[in-house]
Amino acid sequence: MKPLVDLTGKRGLIIGIANDLSIAAGCADAFAGCGARLAATYLNEKAKDWVTPVTERLGVEWTGPCDVRVPGEIEALFEQVKLRWGGLDFLLHSIAYAPREDLHGRVVDCSAEGFAIAMDVSCHSFLRVARLAEPLMPDGGCLLCVTFYGSERVVENYNLMGPVKAALESATRYIAAELGPKGIRAHAISPGPIATRAASGLERFDELLERAAASAPARHRVDVGDVGALAAFLVSDAAHRITGTIIPVDGGQHLLA
Repeated sequence: MKPLVDLTGKRGLIIGIANDLSIAAGCADAFAGCGARLAATYLNEKAKDWVTPVTERLGVEWTGPCDVRVPGEIEALFEQVKLRWGGLDFLLHSIAYAPREDLHGRVVDCSAEGFAIAMDVSCHSFLRVARLAEPLMPDGGCLLCVTFYGSERVVENYNLMGPVKAALESATRYIAAELGPKGIRAHAISPGPIATRAASGLERFDELLERAAASAPARHRVDVGDVGALAAFLVSDAAHRITGTIIPVDGGQHLLA
């Protein structure tokens, strides 16, 4: 099958592959299919067993640990990028986390500690990787993160992640504005509900999937391949004049109240 775009020779770092069904895996699949050279992270040694089958299948050149809550791990990861490749062309940030007790309760009841953890892992870490990627992109590049329409509308049971994703989207716009003069672009991709391991932490997520399929104008749910197709376009030269966007991939669900 003909590649969607040509990413031959471009070097991309994928942060957030959890297993073969994760959004990051779908994006990595698309990047690899378009000819990109890839590196990927795993959360810890336990998680590595789930990530390795994906990275081996896609021919990922190297992998490394990255738990953004462990001091120094992000910095060590980017030092490896510098040593192995000397630079970077694009990056995908696809990680999010909130403590279960805070995620399953009302937003007004969330703890200060739980809110801070969710913001650190899900939002501030994108700012951190943007800062570390900047000197590795002297000729420009593209930074992607993953959001959800619960950032702008109240979605039942999405709870704490709503405000957190809203902050991530705002951070994306500021990254695009501040790094734009260096040719570095930034986008937040906003898929419709997808059955991933991360999403399974939300209460009654199956109901959200069913509503999405029934209500979206396209009358079907998106999958990780749909997200990957958009991601591949965004990091390609064809999108070099597009930046700072929050782009839905949801079969038109964002059109509805």
